[in-house]
Amino acid sequence: MAISEMCSAENIMGSKLMISVKMPNKDEPLLKEDTPELTKLTKGSSLKQILVALSANWGTINTGLVFGYTAVSLPQLMMVGSRIPINRHQASWIASVSTIGTPCGCILASYFTDLLGRKKTLIALQLPAIIGWLLVGSATSVQWIYIGRFLAGLSSGMIGSPSRVYTSEVSQPHLRGMLSAFASVGTSLGVMLEYFIGSLLDWDKLALFNATMPAMALFLAFFIPESPSWLISSKNDEIRCRASLRRVRDSKCDVDTEFNDLLMSTKTDESTSFKEKLRLISRPSAYKPFIIVSIYFLLSQFSGLNVVTFYAVDVIRDSGSTFDKYMATIVLGFIRLAFTVIGCMLMWRLGRKPLSYVSSVGCGISMLCFAGYMYQNTIWVAAGQPASNTWFPIASLFVFYACSTIGYLIVPWVMIGEVFPRQIRGMLGGVATCVGHFSIFIVLQTYPMLQELVTKSGTFAVYGVVSLLSTVFFYYFCPETKNKTLQEIEDSFHNKKKQKKPVVISANATASVQCNNNNKKFTYPDIVFNLPNRDTNVTV
Repeated sequence: MAISEMCSAENIMGSKLMISVKMPNKDEPLLKEDTPELTKLTKGSSLKQILVALSANWGTINTGLVFGYTAVSLPQLMMVGSRIPINRHQASWIASVSTIGTPCGCILASYFTDLLGRKKTLIALQLPAIIGWLLVGSATSVQWIYIGRFLAGLSSGMIGSPSRVYTSEVSQPHLRGMLSAFASVGTSLGVMLEYFIGSLLDWDKLALFNATMPAMALFLAFFIPESPSWLISSKNDEIRCRASLRRVRDSKCDVDTEFNDLLMSTKTDESTSFKEKLRLISRPSAYKPFIIVSIYFLLSQFSGLNVVTFYAVDVIRDSGSTFDKYMATIVLGFIRLAFTVIGCMLMWRLGRKPLSYVSSVGCGISMLCFAGYMYQNTIWVAAGQPASNTWFPIASLFVFYACSTIGYLIVPWVMIGEVFPRQIRGMLGGVATCVGHFSIFIVLQTYPMLQELVTKSGTFAVYGVVSLLSTVFFYYFCPETKNKTLQEIEDSFHNKKKQKKPVVISANATASVQCNNNNKKFTYPDIVFNLPNRDTNVTV
């Protein structure tokens, strides 16, 4: 047998020169003493994560109580014989003073969430709500109602960021979207509770009932663990971080892998001073998501979402529908609660971007239909003709409210707890929450001006066009965070680095490698492709 034939790679691997060795099965241990190690699960207990998220978001019910209180209390306060009689000017202040406290609460939360931690902030923010509702319930003058409403609004502003940030940090990617939407469910539930309980109790007893909700949230907050992400990034406390992870997962879950990921991601971020936070804000991973979330809030509000919420009775009356306007408002409340729950489940299955498309397209089309009927109704009124198909505008409003709840009322609030860097997540989350509430203020203030400029039907047509155009923004800029870890989401906002050219080896006599640093090219002989071929006619 020729030497070249014996050296052939094909001959060596396939001939009888190879010593026959029985290879173990892939499932068998290499050594008899070895026993296959049981691999731990990567997904923790869903029940534990759900219970922790419910406890952290219980205080968001207070936000709904603040929204719905004036709808049922102002008619009672303005009645003849009221314990504290008020006029229309004082009624407007009772309704709006909470919106002054809400942005203040957002700013305070952005500071305390990173300074004190998520858990302590969730405990502290319940106190203003409890005190505020007690002041309203025991008020002897309208000034005490102002103070109480301000404190309740302050607490509702503070709860927005830490509850969502905490939920996103203790939940795993496959549950995070659904659990982060609990805050929106809590707000809708609070509105429904206020409408229902308000029909049974007087305004002062209703306020005392409202105080029980933040009191229960305060009690539950004592039993939740501190955020593992905050413990390792702000306190560098590895022992408590591991313990916190074990509490929100279970003994069968691979906590060590998740802990090592947190530890590795914080190694280069030791300092969290104010100057360091300002430097972090200038990074793309901070300002890009902040801009995206802020624009999302503006677009969602300029779709007419809270205009319908705050002016529901007037909007239904001006539409030309013969449906009872007060009953229609109650139905809208039920739609909000039901589709908030549906939106949570859909977010878990579909993600953030599809729900945004549902809201932008659905709200745009339904609002244009509503504006078209309103315009036609003005023509019928001017001509003295009776209106036809009076069910159409109220049906358009129901569709609009359902579509807006699925995406606009959930997605941007969930993103607050997901897209910001860990070291400044609390601060930027609070500022973004403030932007969301300020967007509501802008839309409500411009609504009367738009009606004077482009008429009532034209105003809703503008909202419909804005909603449809926002689809383009969601397609190109809205990030999809479904099933991604918080670190993966943060990394996705960094500037893309140029990929290195791969090493290409051709099947010829030489192979070359291009070095990017000094632009030198090295060649070396290719011994793999130059092995002699096996002659099948030669026998040994």
